[in-house]
Amino acid sequence: MNAAWKPGLGQRDPFAAFLCDEATLALLRPVATDLGLVAEKCVIGGLRAAIQSLAVSASPAILLVDLSDSSDPLNEIGGLAEVCEPGTVVIALGRVNDVRLYRHLMASGIHDYLLKPVTGAQLSDALQQAKDTLLAPAATGPEAAHSHHATALIGIRGGVGASTLATSLGWLFSTAHRRPTALLDLDVHFGSAAISLDLEPGRGLVDAIANPGRIDGLFIERAMIRANDRLAILSAEAPIDTPLVNDGAAYLHLQEEFRHSFDLTVIDMPRAMLISHPHLLAQVNTVVLVTELTLPCARDTIRILSWLKQHAPGAQPLVVANKVPPGTAEIAKGDFESSIERSIDHLIPADPKSATAAAKLGKTLAEVAQAGRTGAALRALATAILGAAEQAGADPPPPAARSLLDRFDIKGLLAKKQSTS
Repeated sequence: MNAAWKPGLGQRDPFAAFLCDEATLALLRPVATDLGLVAEKCVIGGLRAAIQSLAVSASPAILLVDLSDSSDPLNEIGGLAEVCEPGTVVIALGRVNDVRLYRHLMASGIHDYLLKPVTGAQLSDALQQAKDTLLAPAATGPEAAHSHHATALIGIRGGVGASTLATSLGWLFSTAHRRPTALLDLDVHFGSAAISLDLEPGRGLVDAIANPGRIDGLFIERAMIRANDRLAILSAEAPIDTPLVNDGAAYLHLQEEFRHSFDLTVIDMPRAMLISHPHLLAQVNTVVLVTELTLPCARDTIRILSWLKQHAPGAQPLVVANKVPPGTAEIAKGDFESSIERSIDHLIPADPKSATAAAKLGKTLAEVAQAGRTGAALRALATAILGAAEQAGADPPPPAARSLLDRFDIKGLLAKKQSTS
């Protein structure tokens, strides 16, 4: 028999289990004893009993809860989240073999889900993994100081695909680069980050705007929805007849909490926020300006680049031309670059087939288009942003002493456009 396991979490019990049947209880107790867990904390009760018990007592370090007696686990699991303290590793058991339920449980913060009937070996493996999670060494010392990089994506015009790139970057950071990532969709009424990943947006962002003082680590943990183990999303779908007037304090609080909780933040920022909340870019390291090769986009790229030099001098701008057609664009790449007086940093090829498949499957474009040129271009963009993280804080060059109209050859571009039509 192993010695009793004490994870060092103050007055919290190391382990508790709430099961729905005697057979599973009899199977669990010797497994718990072998792992140094207190078998007396394994009781009959299920999800409802777990919620009632944790509402009046501290959460254990590891919680095993049986969902078999729940008629609606998708909704009732939210009650468990409300009474569980941060840091509790939750393992769920159940009889429902449904990928939708599994994804919802993972998004809710459940560590693992075991399908009944379970074996002793499955229980032992799950509990050992939970112990390993709690015992993982925390980074300490100056050499392990937490670094954070924030990237804002701004669509130069509506429909250029900034939200598509934001979800793709969040997915790539969390999967290909395995970095804890927060995706913040600031389009409160019409945001698409959650729906693009086949998730319900929840009320987290709306609640944060209404009560900025509530925002802390616990609020972030409960309000954000999980797309995978390393990607959490804060989005909204506020009623369109409900204006949410605020001074931006909630967004600043959210950015600060993300800096403590994640390695990377991806912000899908509507361009109108540059006017209403210019201070939001003060703590952003990289600003990705998503554009198309059109005359209005060229004009507004010039304007926003100039705005960034004045209001966000610490942020590195990247100009990304999205949905670039295989043939001739409205404005040639060279003419576009001459107008904005800088090179386009990245070109993302148009890929309507992959974009349609991504929308149907509830996946990101980066995931669906992995094998093609579009996927390669998105991976290159993600790698460039991570590379820019090492240079965060470097000031961009001073603005040129020329007016916007002087820099933008409207007549020349119009003449070229007419000659090709």
